[in-house]
Amino acid sequence: MGEFWPVPDVLKYLAGRWSVERTVRDRSSGDGGRFEGVTVFRALDGGGLLHQESGTFLWQGVPRPAERTLRFLPGSSPGTADVRFADGRPFHGLDLTSGHHVAAHPCAADLYRGEFTVRDRDHWRTVWRVGGPAKDLVLTTDYARKG
Repeated sequence: MGEFWPVPDVLKYLAGRWSVERTVRDRSSGDGGRFEGVTVFRALDGGGLLHQESGTFLWQGVPRPAERTLRFLPGSSPGTADVRFADGRPFHGLDLTSGHHVAAHPCAADLYRGEFTVRDRDHWRTVWRVGGPAKDLVLTTDYARKG
């Protein structure tokens, strides 16, 4: 087996509960933070998955509750998805048929570049690099299947 674990059906793979650990590093200031929580992917009416993440974000020693919601809609084939923000705006495409994918999302003056790596049936990782006039961040998230 290689470095990546191919996923023939991305929505089937993601469905369920995942523990989440994320590190956030500001490369310009050297500050760092950490998020720990749970992500649940559950069926959406009409197809796709609702991604709901909740947990605690620790930044500069201050813990805060944090959450986000995304929609993972069926892509053009089972190994792909169309990822959207909670309000339906496009975020990025996702193709995990090889177990690895690179996505980009322009946001105002910033560019988000995400790298998705599937390690095995119960572990995957994302690394987002955010660059722009006022941002130079790296967000690394590890997911482990729960139950």
